[in-house]
Amino acid sequence: MQNLIDDQGQVTLGLFDAPPITINHQDFDLRNNMDKPVNGLAKKMGFNQFQFIGLTGNDFILGVAIVNLKWVSNCFLYVYQPSTKNFKEYSWLKPFALNTQTSNQPNGGDWFFKSGKNTIEINTLNGQRRLKLDIGQELKVDVTIDEKPKSQNGNYQPLAVCCRAGYSGWGFTQKSTALNFSGDIQWQGHNIETKDLLASVDWSCGYMRRETFWHWASLSHTTKDGTKVGFNLAAGVNETSYTENGLWINDELIKLDRAEFIFNRKERLKTWQVKSSDGHIDLRFEPEGERKEKINAGFIASNFTQVFGRFYGEIKGKDGKAITIDGATGFCEDHFAKW
Repeated sequence: MQNLIDDQGQVTLGLFDAPPITINHQDFDLRNNMDKPVNGLAKKMGFNQFQFIGLTGNDFILGVAIVNLKWVSNCFLYVYQPSTKNFKEYSWLKPFALNTQTSNQPNGGDWFFKSGKNTIEINTLNGQRRLKLDIGQELKVDVTIDEKPKSQNGNYQPLAVCCRAGYSGWGFTQKSTALNFSGDIQWQGHNIETKDLLASVDWSCGYMRRETFWHWASLSHTTKDGTKVGFNLAAGVNETSYTENGLWINDELIKLDRAEFIFNRKERLKTWQVKSSDGHIDLRFEPEGERKEKINAGFIASNFTQVFGRFYGEIKGKDGKAITIDGATGFCEDHFAKW
């Protein structure tokens, strides 16, 4: 489909076989809880966007996000090398989203963030998503993620869904995991071998709940027998009528039911349990580190913890056959937001 918002200003809800080309949010007939139209600055500033890309392998984890909340934008990225326990993170805030650019096309357009000499770019065109990071001499990344759909002789099958958010809003998200990519990563003077790494992409936007939370998990992994497996799981967000939960086995998307996360907020670096109600996912997650941030600025607040580590347990495909997961790297997240 071309646009998410129809000619009557109504949002199209549900799961999409093919994602909308354009999230034309400006055409949405946004109303408050008493049915009064919301226009102008309030409508413009109420729309949120973010994109997260993860690059993971047995001995390398990189996470990077650009977040545009209009009142402020944020970019964070981090690198972790399990064999050395070397961890480095970077984070920048820009009032009124200065030096920040985002696109309203999940599979097209340019995202950009700049702070000083540090630049982060995500460019998407013709089935390729290019990530470029230039963080001085310490970190340089230039990789291209393969997102060619079947129409371009590829296997790209993202999970795209739009759900109601609160009484008046909605949230759209497109998720994909276990994606092949090519390119170069230079980290602290060393070239990182990329042939055994996989990528995941989270592209999300919408008129989200004023206060919201979510738990989230993502895996991208190649097993010892060469099977590519990945999943995206979430609870607390995008759960009205539909979910954003999906499993990919050798690029084939399997829609999953509800997700459950069991962990202790006081001790997020201890073991998590991550399951799906349909029995496809039954894993424990052992954290090795975290990227966390707390912001309480009155009308905007965030309590964010993204944990990186290793998954153990079983994943079952359509045929019920179990795939053993034994120390595959990935992410879990616990996030409260007021925006």
